Amino acid sequence: MPVRPTAALTTLLSAALAATALTACSGGSGSSPNTLKVSYKQSTDNSIKVMDTYLADIKKQFEKKYPGKKVELVPIKAPDSEYYTKLQQMLRSPRTAPDLVYEDTFLINSDITSGYLKPLDPYLATWPDWQQFIDSAKNAAKGEDGKTYGIPDGTDTRGLWFDKRVFRKAGLPADWQPKNWDDILSAARTIKKKVTGVTPLNIYTGKPAGEAATMQTFEMLLYGTGDGTTEPLYDGSSKKWVSGSQAFKDSLSFVETVFKEKLGPDVSDALDPNFSTAVRGELLPQGKLGINLDGSWLPQDWLPGSGHAWTDWSKQLGLAYMPTQHGQAPGRVSMSGGWTWAVPAKAAHPDLAFDFVRAMQTKDNARKWYIANSGIAVRKDVADDPAYATAQPGIRFFTDLVASTHYRPAYPAYPKVSTAVQEAMEGVTTGDRSVEKAASGYDSTLKDVTGNRVIEK
Repeated sequence: MPVRPTAALTTLLSAALAATALTACSGGSGSSPNTLKVSYKQSTDNSIKVMDTYLADIKKQFEKKYPGKKVELVPIKAPDSEYYTKLQQMLRSPRTAPDLVYEDTFLINSDITSGYLKPLDPYLATWPDWQQFIDSAKNAAKGEDGKTYGIPDGTDTRGLWFDKRVFRKAGLPADWQPKNWDDILSAARTIKKKVTGVTPLNIYTGKPAGEAATMQTFEMLLYGTGDGTTEPLYDGSSKKWVSGSQAFKDSLSFVETVFKEKLGPDVSDALDPNFSTAVRGELLPQGKLGINLDGSWLPQDWLPGSGHAWTDWSKQLGLAYMPTQHGQAPGRVSMSGGWTWAVPAKAAHPDLAFDFVRAMQTKDNARKWYIANSGIAVRKDVADDPAYATAQPGIRFFTDLVASTHYRPAYPAYPKVSTAVQEAMEGVTTGDRSVEKAASGYDSTLKDVTGNRVIEK
């Protein structure tokens, strides 16, 4: 298991991240009147170049359309949690702020509240393509002031990936569809008993996994505990965060069971921040993982030329929706998020930045992007395009899950709430805390990070 850093080491690491962030965009967006700086998250896996390739193509289109203008791509290669830290450091100063940044929807309201982002409503009012975006995607990029601060470039959904090769060895059906949580655990126990050298079930957990732990695992469980009509994390009617719920404890108990019974990866692997890379690039292609609770974007790692090319993955892997806790209506659950393109408040060239967004978000370019990164379309005209719907196995399955999906309560406090969830998960994963103590610790932290805006369930 990774050694937890001391307070002093944490301070040094934070300083190092800040320095790296400033270096990553040295000179600032205002260093040249004719250069547009575009910052984005680059994969930590050197073989995955989907975003790099796509942006390089948009750069060529843009520079051809605007003679004399140059685009400088500023990649930040880091796991999600480090990317967010570096990005926020860059946004604080005109000297380091890019002109356009890639923002996760879970963080955008925090950055809006901090004054890091520019409202885009004046641009959107004269952009006809904005009418093509679905409302749920638009809302994910809105601030509490009702203004829009980001252009969504796609969404995602989540479900259960399972290996048919492993299932055959375990005597499990090729058309497996669990009806409740117990069915998932039962299948994992069968794999553990009958198939050697295989991790039965992967769920992301703990602080090193960051938002993958919160969203891919915990919220997929939590939002499947009720009847689908109430929000188990944030109560919209009272505008308060939910504490003291049995649903929270039940979700923690599922995580605890996976690791207590050794149905999941070794704890040291599960708490490795780069473990998701191993899951996509090694464990799944090599048939060493039975069930994986994960997102719709996985196939981008298996495209030709990716370094992990896996042309027949759709023959080896099956897809099942995540069931609700007891199989109660609506029977299935998914979570959706996605990323947006946002203009920093301190950007030197905001008008050019939005022109770059226009170039990215033509119907043709958007379709190319959704297909390349295995994303779910948020433009209605692309979603209706047969070239999108049939481009890749699994697209229809994950697109259909949009009907039963949920979105995170992406208010300013959410990033801190998410971290508190990860800490509770890590406690039961390592066995350092019981479910009761982990849930109690979460409730205490929740009060602190939300200014005591909580409601007991």
